[in-house]
Amino acid sequence: MAAPRKSASLSGVERRAVELDTIASVLPIDRRDELAELLTDSDVETLRHLVNEGMGANTLRAITSDLAYLEAWALAATKRSLPWPAPEALLLKFVAQHLWDPQKRATDPDHGMPADVADNLRAQGFLKSIGPHAPATVRRRLANWSTVTRWRGLDGTFTSPALKSAIRLAVRAVPRTRRRKSAKAVTGDVLAKLLATCSTDSLRDVRDRAILMVAFASGGRRRSEIAGLRREQLTAEPPIAVPDGPPLPSLAIHLGRTKTTSGEQDDVVYLTGRPVDALNAWLAAAKIDKGSVFRAIGRWGTVSRRALDPQSVNAILKQRAEMAGLESAEFSAHGLRSGYLTEAANRGIPLPEAMEQSRHRSVQQAASYYNSAARRNGRAARLL
Repeated sequence: MAAPRKSASLSGVERRAVELDTIASVLPIDRRDELAELLTDSDVETLRHLVNEGMGANTLRAITSDLAYLEAWALAATKRSLPWPAPEALLLKFVAQHLWDPQKRATDPDHGMPADVADNLRAQGFLKSIGPHAPATVRRRLANWSTVTRWRGLDGTFTSPALKSAIRLAVRAVPRTRRRKSAKAVTGDVLAKLLATCSTDSLRDVRDRAILMVAFASGGRRRSEIAGLRREQLTAEPPIAVPDGPPLPSLAIHLGRTKTTSGEQDDVVYLTGRPVDALNAWLAAAKIDKGSVFRAIGRWGTVSRRALDPQSVNAILKQRAEMAGLESAEFSAHGLRSGYLTEAANRGIPLPEAMEQSRHRSVQQAASYYNSAARRNGRAARLL
């Protein structure tokens, strides 16, 4: 059956809104109407192309968000949409308006992002901070800008010496303390407090207990991996024999595509003991034998067929932290990932063994948790 023809009366904005709807299942969009007004036909076509190429949903969300910001900034700063490819001067302007020195701004109002540009972006909800952007945010947006440029078959100047130098000098001029994604790691003692709030047999407690235990014990899985986990990724393994006790249940999680893998290799992590029991209890209570593992629970205790949103995993952890009497603002879902490695370091588990479970690709990043634990517990920190 032929697809229905689009009405000729549809405006450009309405047409883009319809086209954005066609990729919403892969690329969830909360601000469809705003994006339809902001993005150009070419922008939407590029996003559709990336969806068809099989790019991960999280990457697509980041690219869409950054592309929308760039379009909004270009309109505010230059009164025109983004040119493709962007000239080097525009890239340098972007850096200058986002990486600036607050002290110099106090004496030079023209330094940094002009007030009218900032007010415009803030009114649209694109700008929330009153200071310069974090260097990592600027680099990410430039990287996604470059990605979209390449996917359009164009050459950009994102690797020009002038641009690299501008970023390096701007970062050096305004030192910033690097903040972790979660102010505090969810180590074993913190996790125990969170789990203590999941003490009943209610569906929410059973689900949240499973989420916390699986996310932590599987190597500190990212919230997107937990939210996207499917029953088909789980494989029962033979029980693990232990001395002086009954065998422990074992289960394999086939990760598929993650933030750092393409999904072509079969990355597997394992759960043993209590986390397996917690997961099986949730699957049984929610009667889940296929599809998404972790799902929303309705007002009347009904289990949704749809997977949890990654943001919900973060919200669940913060809610449990608050229930445990902890400062919820100091914790996020990423704290489970950093907490796993920190706890492994505290317990003397070798780094390579912990990385096999966490699936960190960067030894330097994983080792930073070990180095911090070693320095905190070492003699050098206890001279007095």
